[in-house]
Amino acid sequence: MQAAARTRDSAILAIAAAGLALGVGLYLAGHPTAAARLWTLATLPVLAALLVEIARSLRQGDTGLDIVAALSMSAALATGESAAANVVALMYATGTFLESWAERRAGAEMHALLARQPRTALRHDNGALTEVPIAELRPGDRLLVRQGDVLPVDGTIGPSPALLDLSALTGEPLPTTHAPGTPAQSGALNVGAPFDLTATHPAAESTYAGIIRLVEAAQRSRAPMARLADRWSLGFLALTLLIAGAAWALSGDPVRAVAVLVVATPCPLILAVPVALVAGLSRAARFGVLVKGGRALESMARIQTLILDKTGTLTEGRPALVATETAPGIDAARALYLAASLDQTSRHPIAQALVAAAGGSLAIPDHVTETPGEGLTGTVEGHALAVGGTAFVHRTLGLPPPPDLRAPGEVAVALAIDGRPAATFTFADGLRPDTARFLTEARALGLSRILLATGDRAEVARAITRDLAFDAIHAELTPDRKVALVQTEHKSAPVAMVGDGVNDAPALAAADLGVAMGARGTAASAEAADVVLLVDRLDRLLPGIRIARGARAIALQSVAVGLGLSVLGMLAAAAGYLTPVQGAVLQEVIDLAVVLNALRALRIDPGRLD
Repeated sequence: MQAAARTRDSAILAIAAAGLALGVGLYLAGHPTAAARLWTLATLPVLAALLVEIARSLRQGDTGLDIVAALSMSAALATGESAAANVVALMYATGTFLESWAERRAGAEMHALLARQPRTALRHDNGALTEVPIAELRPGDRLLVRQGDVLPVDGTIGPSPALLDLSALTGEPLPTTHAPGTPAQSGALNVGAPFDLTATHPAAESTYAGIIRLVEAAQRSRAPMARLADRWSLGFLALTLLIAGAAWALSGDPVRAVAVLVVATPCPLILAVPVALVAGLSRAARFGVLVKGGRALESMARIQTLILDKTGTLTEGRPALVATETAPGIDAARALYLAASLDQTSRHPIAQALVAAAGGSLAIPDHVTETPGEGLTGTVEGHALAVGGTAFVHRTLGLPPPPDLRAPGEVAVALAIDGRPAATFTFADGLRPDTARFLTEARALGLSRILLATGDRAEVARAITRDLAFDAIHAELTPDRKVALVQTEHKSAPVAMVGDGVNDAPALAAADLGVAMGARGTAASAEAADVVLLVDRLDRLLPGIRIARGARAIALQSVAVGLGLSVLGMLAAAAGYLTPVQGAVLQEVIDLAVVLNALRALRIDPGRLD
C-alpha cells in the first residue's frame, strides 16, 4: 500500500515537472499556444489526484488546505494562467513527495527496530542444533546465540558470559558483559563469542516483540497537534478566501485573486507539524525512550508534575545484598558460598537474590528440606546447614529468636553451620544510583512538583526517601487511590506518572503522560503507558522530555514562520506585486524551508546520558 502510494506520488511529480519543463521549451521556441496546452495537460492529473484526496478527507470529516491547492489550480486554469497552474501542480506534487520522504527519513530509527527482528533460532535438540522458527520457542529451550545474532527471546545466560550490544534497545554506546545466570533481553546483539541462552518467555511475550508492537502503535498514531493544524487550516482558508476576494473586488482583476490562492498553497501547517513530530519520535527512540505517537510526545513536552512509584521505579525492584555479618572465625565469602549453594534449590525471591549475590559456580546440596516461606536445611560439602529467616534458623538450633534490629524495608537471612549461628545477610531494595541526580535535574528542567506514590508501608517510604527532595510522599496506596491522586494533581497541572507494576497500570492510563519502566516492568504497565523506557534507568525520562519539548518548539516555529511568510506573500500578490507564477515559486521555497527546519528535530540534543 505504501509502495503504491510512493509510486503514485513519484509519477505525479514526474508528470508535473516534465510538463512544466517541456512547456517552457515550447514557449521559448515560439509556440505559446502549444505550451499552454501542455501545461494544462500536466496540471490535470495532479488536480484529479488532489480532488480524490479531498473527497476522501471530507468523508472522514477532515477539512484542510488541500482545498486551497485545488482552488488555485482550478482558478488559474479558468483564467488562462496555465503556467501558474502547472507551477502550483508541481509545487503540490513536490510537497507531497517531500513530506513522504521526510517521514520515511525521520522514521528510519524505528524501522531499524523492525528490520532487526530475528525469524529463526538455533535450538539444542537431543545433542544437535536445529534451526526453528522463533514462534516455536518455549520457556526452558536452550538456544545457541552466535556472534552477530540478535537474541530472539528473553532468557538467562549460561554457562559462559556474553558480550551484548544493547544500543538498539537503550542507546548505550558500549557493549556490556553479562555474567552466567543473568537475564538478557531479546533484541540485544551478540558481539562476542557464541553462548547458550535458556529461554524464559515465548517469542510473542519477550521484550523485543513487545517493543515492536509499541513501535507499530506509535507509527499508527496521529498527533493531536496535527489535528490542531487542521483546525488552524480552516482559519487560514477563510483568510485566504477573504484576501483573494478583496483583491479581485478592489482591483477588478481576477488574476490577483489567483495569485493570492497560489501563494497560500499548500501551507506549512500540512508539512511542518507531522514531520517535526515524527522526527521527535524517532530521535527519542534512538535513546531508549519509546513514545507511542505524537499525542504522547506533545503531552511529554507539557508536563509539570511528576508522580513516581517506589518499587521498581525509584528503587531497583529486586532485593540486593547490602550487608554481611559473620560469627568470629567465619569467612564472609565462604559463608555466602555455602548459603547460596543450599538456597539454589529454592524458588523464593530472597533465596534467588542470595544465589545471585554469590555468583559463580556453587556446590550441589544434599538432603535438602524446605519449609515454605521460612527456610531450608541440608548438607553442603559435608556441613549441616540451615538458611532462612532468623526466627526459622534459631528455632532450628533450639535458640530463642534474636531482637529484630532491621531498618524499614530490610530483610535478614541467617545461616547456621553445623549447629552454630554463622552469618546474617541483610537484603534491601535500594534506591537506583541515579535517583538523587534525577530529581535535581528534573527540577532544573522545570518540573515544579515531584511526588512519591507507593503501596508500601509509610515507614518504608519515609526511610527510602529520607535524603530526597519530594514535595509529598503518599504511602499505602491501593491502585484506585493512585488514580485518585493523579486526578487530583491533574487539576493544577499536566501530570506524568512513572511506574512498572500491574498495580501502576490504572494510574499510568489516567495520567496525562504514563511512563513505564519497560525493561523489567510488567506487560500491563507497558500497555497502559504512553512512554516506555527501554532501559531500567529513571533518568532516561529527562532526555525524552528535552526531545519532546524541542520537537514541539520546532513544529510551532516552522508553522509560525511559514504562515507569516505566506500571509506576506498573499498581501504582496493582492497588491499586484506578484504574478501567479511568481507566487507559486515563492510558496514552493517557503514549504521547502519549513520541512527542512522541521527535520532539525532529528538532531535535538537529549542532554547527558551517563
